[in-house]
Amino acid sequence: MPSVVSPGCWVRLRYRLFDAGGEPIEPGERELAYLHGGHGAVFERIEAALEGKAAGDTLSVYLEPQDSFGDYDAALVRLAPRERFPDELEVGMAFEGLPGEAPDGLIHTVTDFTDDTVVLDANHPLAGMALRFELHVIEVRPATAEEIERERQADR
Repeated sequence: MPSVVSPGCWVRLRYRLFDAGGEPIEPGERELAYLHGGHGAVFERIEAALEGKAAGDTLSVYLEPQDSFGDYDAALVRLAPRERFPDELEVGMAFEGLPGEAPDGLIHTVTDFTDDTVVLDANHPLAGMALRFELHVIEVRPATAEEIERERQADR
C-alpha cells in the first residue's frame, strides 16, 4: 500500500503559485520537501489539504490573505532619510531593520526613493493577496529520525 501524507511523513511536492485572477506569480514550478505535521514549513490550509494524498496526486488550494501572508498593513510602510542608506541604493534592496534605528526584526524593502527620502515596506510582497497553489505530490515516505530531529531543532 502506498504511503499517504500524514504526520511524520517526509513529503516532496512541486507547486505553482497564482494570484486570484489566475495569473502566475512566479515563472514555472518550484519544488518543496517538508516534514508533515505542523512544523510550519507550509501553510496550515495547504497541509490540511495534503493530508491523505499520495505520490502522483494533484490538487488546487485557494488561500485568502489571512491563511497565507496576512493582510497588507499600511503601518509597515515607513519613510527614512536618504543619508542613512548606501550611495548605490536600488528599488528592491532589503534591509534588516531600518538603518540608524534599533532592530525591529523585520525585513524592509525599498519601494521608492528620492534625493532626500527612502520609502520602505516591511510587508511580505504577497501580503493582502488571495493565492492559488497548484500542487503535485512527488513523494511521500516515513521521515527518518534525523529529519524529525532537524525539524524539531528548527521549531525552537
